Amino acid sequence: MRKRAASRVSSAVRGHRRIICVTASAALLVPLLVDCSGDAGAPADQRLQDDYTAAADEFHVPRSVLMGVSYLQSRWDSHPGTPSVVGGYGPMHLVDELGPKPQKAPHRPNTLPGGTTASPAVTQRWLSSPQAANLRRAASLLGLPAERLRNDDKANVRGGAALLAAAQRQLGKPLSTNPLDWWDAVARFPGANDPTTAATYANDVFEVIHQGARRTTDAGQHVTLLANPKVHPHAPTTQGAPRSKDAECPPELACSWLSAPYVEYDDGDAYGNHDLADRPKDQRIDYIVIHDTEAPLASMLQTIQDPAEASWHYSIRSTDGQVTQHVKLKDAAWHSGSQFVNGRSIGIEHEGFLRQPDAWYTEQMYRNSARLVRYLAKKYQIPLDRQHIFGHDNVPSPTTDSIPDMHDDPGPFWDWRHYFDLLGAPLRATAGPDSDVVMILPDYPHHSPKFTGCTASGVPCAPHGSSAVRLYTEPSEDAPLIQDPGRHPDGEESTVDVNDLGSRVSAGQMFAVADRRNDWTAIWFQGHKAWFRNPKDAPTAVGARARTVTPKAGLDEVEAFGRALPEGDAYPEDVEEQDASPLPYTLSAGQRYVTQSRVRGTYVDRSTFGSTPAPVIKGEERYYEIQLGHRLAYVRASDVDVLEPPAAAGPSAQSPKASGH
Repeated sequence: MRKRAASRVSSAVRGHRRIICVTASAALLVPLLVDCSGDAGAPADQRLQDDYTAAADEFHVPRSVLMGVSYLQSRWDSHPGTPSVVGGYGPMHLVDELGPKPQKAPHRPNTLPGGTTASPAVTQRWLSSPQAANLRRAASLLGLPAERLRNDDKANVRGGAALLAAAQRQLGKPLSTNPLDWWDAVARFPGANDPTTAATYANDVFEVIHQGARRTTDAGQHVTLLANPKVHPHAPTTQGAPRSKDAECPPELACSWLSAPYVEYDDGDAYGNHDLADRPKDQRIDYIVIHDTEAPLASMLQTIQDPAEASWHYSIRSTDGQVTQHVKLKDAAWHSGSQFVNGRSIGIEHEGFLRQPDAWYTEQMYRNSARLVRYLAKKYQIPLDRQHIFGHDNVPSPTTDSIPDMHDDPGPFWDWRHYFDLLGAPLRATAGPDSDVVMILPDYPHHSPKFTGCTASGVPCAPHGSSAVRLYTEPSEDAPLIQDPGRHPDGEESTVDVNDLGSRVSAGQMFAVADRRNDWTAIWFQGHKAWFRNPKDAPTAVGARARTVTPKAGLDEVEAFGRALPEGDAYPEDVEEQDASPLPYTLSAGQRYVTQSRVRGTYVDRSTFGSTPAPVIKGEERYYEIQLGHRLAYVRASDVDVLEPPAAAGPSAQSPKASGH
């Protein structure tokens, strides 16, 4: 289901988006994969590892430099037969501008208000992409046909080594064995169009070399880069950054500004496309919502300039992670599908299609997004957990009627585990395997649940790593899937379609354990017991310590809500009291749900256009935000008791060794 554009946004639906060893460092190394022991053992399949060694020897490039660049380009994955959005191939992500490109999903024509076609110059500044490592130039250096470098990992790695060696010679530098001598050649590799982006890229590579990394690729190759503590990134620089004075970004990102309009239209009968506010003075910013565009960036940059459309705070380009801001952080964008969440959140769009993750969800996009989120989380003191950093597909539905229309991006192929590694807040076990709370945490590269609908309705998707874990009514894969009465109010059953969230949970989400049986674990999910396969030799969840809520003694069940509204007495006489509208899910006596946040009921009347922010109505009613199902929800604090987690149990509660990620 692609994001759809609304021709008009009324005050009633303005909140609903219709367009559809750990070391934290500035370079955002993936800390979970570090191997500092110096003895990784013999990998089961080292063909790709041997390819890096052979290519490094052939072209006199330090192997750590070649592997570090490849890690930044692709995390050593080859995505066999699947080019990226710019036509990048193989472990070195070499770009063939003349080769096949991924098929793009259909999208709305690029139009501005009034139906006029936009001039190409309108968005050219934000769409110009750097000239990435060129596959055909690499093929020429090797004397091989371009097709070989597209389809043969060994040739692709050799091509990357040849390009690095050629850059080093062009710089007039020796083909040294010292990685430190190669910083400038590495900075040139992606073809960045400004010094800041180039320096940030090189520093990422050298941080990987410094810390080391280990993972199993999408092709089953076990690859290890041992840490080299003598290699350090350069000091951060902002020299030459094409940076707008209006952009609110960390200094290591070269950010642009393309303003979303706050104007009236239709002769003053409507306005768009965001709301003035004074955050965090008038209301805290509690959440960061991760979206994907479900459209090429060109279309989205036209959409953001249309007052009759929705809005968001930042767009991030797939090819190189370029960041463009559209709405000031103090103001509330219309991005989440919930006016309540909009008022408390920052929305970040990532160019991509959830059905085509290998073509669009690039490493540079992940990394620059994580840089931005770390900066925002620090600025507004937002906790780095999955009840505060969540997807559009996790946003609580404000009302029962809105549930079927809520969006499902960034989807099951967004790598939450990797993303939180980059945030410096790795998802990991915090309790033993028999704990009463679990964190969903499948081994992404090797966890490939069946999905349909990536290419056409009902057609099986190609096997792919996933953050999603599927839920059943009984501990058997032959049992029916868990049903979602809100998403399927007509009684239809949950499916394995890539867009159907009705019976799945996602990496980093935490749930109270309801039962265990052999290789199966049951959790409390939307008021029911939901089972998922969780074998000890390949766990899809780990033990966790977390606060939970349960209905107070004497209450048979407790209502769940999609927004935390103030009590009736809090509304001024000139503001209509809002209907609480409980969701079609309840918490029954004895059930428990994880909470990581307590919020105050608030409401903002967004019905009129004005030159100053509308006042925030604040009640005395308190709510707990809970992980109710795949989406979040709220329960009244007066309805529940809070259960504190047991004390940490020492070494047995520590995170188990990560495998393959």
